[in-house]
Amino acid sequence: MKSLQDLLYEKKAGIAYVTINRPQAMNALSHTALDELRSVMEDAREDPVVQGVIVTGAGDKAFVTGADITEIASICAIDAQTFTRSSRLAFDLIEHLGKPVIAAVNGFASGEGCELAMACTLRLATAHARFGRPDEKAGFVCGFGGTQRLLRLVGKGRALQLILTADTIDATEAHRNGLVNEIVDAGQLIPRAETILSRMGLNAPPSAGTPRSSVM
Repeated sequence: MKSLQDLLYEKKAGIAYVTINRPQAMNALSHTALDELRSVMEDAREDPVVQGVIVTGAGDKAFVTGADITEIASICAIDAQTFTRSSRLAFDLIEHLGKPVIAAVNGFASGEGCELAMACTLRLATAHARFGRPDEKAGFVCGFGGTQRLLRLVGKGRALQLILTADTIDATEAHRNGLVNEIVDAGQLIPRAETILSRMGLNAPPSAGTPRSSVM
């Protein structure tokens, strides 16, 4: 695999660790970050040693704070369509990886960051994490499958409220609504994700003829 610019990626003891590494930009997703995200997820999918993936953001302020506004502001409609398609493909890949993917949400998960977390199998969050799509107040629309994933996670009524108001909610409310599986102390976020993946690894594999992606 070629060297990465906006992501960190390592594999250890059957777990692939993916870190969005743009703390200076609150881990906003650039075109490069999205391309690299697809690349490392494809690698994790194809590596038989990897049993699960943990996705997080660098630093302690943000998981991912949406798309990189500085890039979006300077692109034409065709490039915007390409960006949307690339994002959707990356998030669909995560959702249907066939291996569990845990989002370790260590801060703001807004816009595309919230959509990225929802594409994962499970979501762990620190108490100071925040979730939402405030960019919809500026006229942006979920283009990466987030509305459908939100509906499945929290139910139609709550999903419509969050989408139409573009409210940002804290980790406690996200947990109460089913968007977050567990709230974890910051220092235990990655260890807890590792523990969950380890326990999942003890379960029997899918029966013969059953696609792993249909189980996740």
